[in-house]
Amino acid sequence: MLKSFLNHPYTFWAVLCLPAIPMVAGLTSGDPKAVHQLLHPTGEFAARFMIIAMMITPLMMLLKGWRGPRWLMKRRRYLGVAAFGYAALHTVLYLIDEGAGAFAGGELAQTYIWTGWLAFAIFVPLAVTSTDGWVRQLGPRWKTLQRFVYGAAVLTLVHWAALHDWGGIGAAMVHFVPLAALEGYRLWSNMQRRSLRLA
Repeated sequence: MLKSFLNHPYTFWAVLCLPAIPMVAGLTSGDPKAVHQLLHPTGEFAARFMIIAMMITPLMMLLKGWRGPRWLMKRRRYLGVAAFGYAALHTVLYLIDEGAGAFAGGELAQTYIWTGWLAFAIFVPLAVTSTDGWVRQLGPRWKTLQRFVYGAAVLTLVHWAALHDWGGIGAAMVHFVPLAALEGYRLWSNMQRRSLRLA
């Protein structure tokens, strides 16, 4: 019964929603700075869930005998939708915090702003097409569409790193270097298999 509970989709969704609990509490606290203070946590969790989702496939290749990555693979779309949810909340809070100034020319020209908007624009169709119906309807094109997440990841990295005159580069690298290493391993492994087939 415990195994069934842990494997239930609602249980996993509850885990993904846990970071939002203190965020909602902060928004309802009446603190006038709450919106601004939640910009970083919402953005960070959007990036974290995206990174975890992207790490699953190379982890399956690297840790073939471990069931953990396979368990996560079955829930990868949940992680992607959660990443979009926190990114959407991040965007809404930014618009509330900045008001009309969010669309000022000087603001939009900032690297950390336009990269954030582009990353979010990529997230939207990925989230919309995450349902089983869309997967069936798009067929092989669904995987092609999902590969745009790599562009979103690069934009997110630059968005995070460029914050405060590139003062966010340390935190960004801590999160993205493991992903880059795993993707490097994935590329190397695929090249090795291709070489063996051609030999």
